[in-house]
Amino acid sequence: MDTQVAPFFLLLLLLFTILVSGTESASCPFNLNYVDTLSWDTSTCRDPIDTQHCCQTLLSLIGIGLSQHLKQTSQFQLQDNNTSASCLSEFRSKLSPLLLNTSMVSTCFQNSDFVSNSSSCAGIENIQDWRQKVGLISPLDTSCSGDMNGQTQCSICTDAGFKVTADLNQKDPNSTKCFYFTILYAAGVVNQFGPSNLGTASCILGLPLSTKKGSWNKEQVLKLVFGILGALGGVILTSVLIVLFRKWDRRRRENLYHRSIENSVRNSVLPNAGAKWFHISELERATNKFSQRNMIGQGGDGVVYKGTLSDGTLVAVKEILNLESKGDEEFCYEVDIISKIKHRNLLALRGCCVTSDNLKGKRRFLVYDYMPNDSLSYQLSIAGANRLTWPQRKSIILDVAKGLAYLHYEIKPPIYHRDIKATNILLDSKMKAKVADFGLAKQGSEGQSHLTTRVAGTYGYLAPEYALYGQLTEKSDVYSFGIVILEIMSGRKVLDTTNSISNVVLITDWAWTLAKSGRTEEILDESIREEGPEKIMERFVLVGILCGHAMVALRPTIAEAMKMLEGDIDIPELPDRPVPLGHESFRSSLLFGLQRSGRSMPYLSSYETNMTTSTM
Repeated sequence: MDTQVAPFFLLLLLLFTILVSGTESASCPFNLNYVDTLSWDTSTCRDPIDTQHCCQTLLSLIGIGLSQHLKQTSQFQLQDNNTSASCLSEFRSKLSPLLLNTSMVSTCFQNSDFVSNSSSCAGIENIQDWRQKVGLISPLDTSCSGDMNGQTQCSICTDAGFKVTADLNQKDPNSTKCFYFTILYAAGVVNQFGPSNLGTASCILGLPLSTKKGSWNKEQVLKLVFGILGALGGVILTSVLIVLFRKWDRRRRENLYHRSIENSVRNSVLPNAGAKWFHISELERATNKFSQRNMIGQGGDGVVYKGTLSDGTLVAVKEILNLESKGDEEFCYEVDIISKIKHRNLLALRGCCVTSDNLKGKRRFLVYDYMPNDSLSYQLSIAGANRLTWPQRKSIILDVAKGLAYLHYEIKPPIYHRDIKATNILLDSKMKAKVADFGLAKQGSEGQSHLTTRVAGTYGYLAPEYALYGQLTEKSDVYSFGIVILEIMSGRKVLDTTNSISNVVLITDWAWTLAKSGRTEEILDESIREEGPEKIMERFVLVGILCGHAMVALRPTIAEAMKMLEGDIDIPELPDRPVPLGHESFRSSLLFGLQRSGRSMPYLSSYETNMTTSTM
């Protein structure tokens, strides 16, 4: 009897052991309490239609437990179907209090999904397998160990996860769970905060977090504040950049406009050999920024400054004023004329400058060699021992004649200066004369007169036919030259207004009257009467009277005048003059001519008054 009972009890004990062992293996090896304590977004599982997003959320949620299980047991998945079923059952029970559809667990997962299988990912089942395939240190170890709340750090970790997954898939193209293994390893083993940390769960496992009011923590508030400040700073920075860009663009367009002005003028003229285009900065340095101390002259159309170039050369810089009446076309015309001049008795152009800016607008400059002895007008005004000597006066007259002869005969077509006067005759260091200021010069047709409605020049030096009728010929310059000769030889002003403005005496009328009465010597400046041969000096006076005759036909050409001055041909007898130019009837005619041109009678009190006007 006892022998028969013993085997029966042994069988019962064996069955009990198997049952107990089966019950223990069926329990879930990780704690799922985090399901109802973690602040995750349950809304994705409340839509009965969109099951895909719910399944993804539930996979991320159960992944927290699997990550903890991996860290504790080194196993990526569960040992059998019973264990998996136990975990899914407990998972459903945790979702129930959240009023979620627990049937979604069965919809999304099968028991076998979480059971260990060597074919899941390149034969990896535990951490040891992982490190054999991936290495002891992988990109995950360097990228995913820290706080994942920051967007930058999260992106770095995610990129590392994709790289490791790609490497594993290369080793086993048939793998289906390598990405899931990668995030389980990163969240459970690598990250120091663990998978239940909100940043880790959200970034690595992809769990959507709850955004309900009242769930803000200090870290989230700081993120929001810094985010708002960053956005505000970005808006301000963008606004500043836009303002700066608009200013830069406006200046760029303005600079293009000003450069186009400069280039249009530069392209219109080509200065003569030796002349150059100066930059405004060069002229500013040369003239000490156009200082008043450097100003050496001022006329109706410009101001002249003395300057020193970087190589030490002294220059005279003329700034053209009154640009409204003298446009680009006239400036180019003037430069074009000066560019044709290559004669020792004509002041050649050293350079030009055209500039334009917002502050001072359009500006134009002409640069000449500096004449240390100033103008003939200045030298004639000097009294005492420093007055011009007879040899100097003779040389100046011949120099001016040679310069005019070059303009009239050596240049084709000829150039008429139109403004020969004492202030426009400059003297170099050796007292050699140079005719200057070609601002009113005009090219004419050879052998022909030129009619113009634009009469320009200086009263007292203007030929009558030009002042009254606008008839311009080479003899218009000859008339002005005759006036200059009489100025030099007599030392008198062109207009004598010592009595009254109603009794003006022109120098030509005064000199003709004395010469006709045989008192030519009285015309000579007292300071030179004893300095030279009387006959030669009287010859110069008579040539001046003849050149300054009121009738065009009775004036010599400049070539004939030079021969008379040098004694190569005889001087004809002085012809009678018509009514003196200072006579009331002539002044009435002159006033009529001026009014016909749209001009008024100039002030006669100054013999240097400019009368440059235009009706064009």
